[in-house]
Amino acid sequence: MITRTRKWTALLTLAAAALTACGTAPGTPASAPRPERPAAPAHRAAPPTLAPGPQGLTPVFSRAPGERARPAVALTFDADMTADQGPRATGGERFDNPALVATLRRLKVPATFFMTGRWAEEYPAQARSIGRDPLFEVANHSYSHYAFTADCYGLPTLPRGRARADVERAFAAFRRAGVTRTVPYFRFPGGCYDRAALRTLAPAGVTAVQWDVVSGDAFATDPDAVARQVLREVRPGSVVVLHCTRSAAPATERALHRIVPELRARGFRLVRVSEQIGAARARNQGG
Repeated sequence: MITRTRKWTALLTLAAAALTACGTAPGTPASAPRPERPAAPAHRAAPPTLAPGPQGLTPVFSRAPGERARPAVALTFDADMTADQGPRATGGERFDNPALVATLRRLKVPATFFMTGRWAEEYPAQARSIGRDPLFEVANHSYSHYAFTADCYGLPTLPRGRARADVERAFAAFRRAGVTRTVPYFRFPGGCYDRAALRTLAPAGVTAVQWDVVSGDAFATDPDAVARQVLREVRPGSVVVLHCTRSAAPATERALHRIVPELRARGFRLVRVSEQIGAARARNQGG
C-alpha cells in the first residue's frame, strides 16, 4: 500500500512539473486564465461565379434578379489608378478616400471594392485594411487601369496578349498588400469590353461585373446631384458604380450620407456583389 501511494505521489509531482513547464502552474486561479491566441478564421466558402458564356466567353453580370420581398442593392466602389500615375501621387494627388471607407464602416454598409493593382501598391495599408474587413470584398479592376478595347474614354489601350497577365498581376499585388477577402470578379476599366475582350479574359476564370446604375460621381462636386442620380435610377437587384478616389470623385463620401439612409428607408438591403451573383446563379439553376 505504501509503495502504491508513493507511486501516485511521484506521478502527480511529474504532472505538476509538466504543467508548470507549459506555462500553467498548479493553483492558477480559474478566473485569471492565460490570454489565448485568437482562433484561426473559419474557412470561407468559395465566392459564387457565373458559368462561362457561349463558346467559353467570360460571363458578364450587371444586375441581380429583382426580389420584391427583400430587394437588394450593391454599392460598388472603383479604386482607380493607372500604372503611370505614381508621379502624380508623389506630387500630392490623392487617389484614395479614407473618409469614404470610414463612412461605410460607421453606417455598416457591405460593399465591393474594384481595386487596381497599382492602387494597392500605392496604398498597401489601406488595401490591407479594406481587404481584411468582413464588411467588404475586393475584386479586380486590372493592374494598370488600361482599357481592354480601343477608344475607351481616352484610356491607354492594353495589348490583347497582356490581358490575362494584367489581371493576374493585380491579384498578386493584392496578396503582397495582405488582402485576404478577394473575389474572382473583374470590372473592365471604363466599363469597355467587346467579344474579343471577353474571349481574351476567359482563361483568367473571372466573372465580369458591370452595373445598371451610373452614379455620375466621377469628377462631380455636388453630392446632392450624385445622390439624386442614384436614388432615381436604383431598383431591386441594382449594381451601383461609384468611386473611391478623392481626386476624381470628391463628392462621393458626402453623397453616401443621403444615399444609404434613403435606400434603407425604401426597404432595400445593401449587399456585396457576391451575394447578388449567388442569387443570380441560384435563379439560373432553378434554385
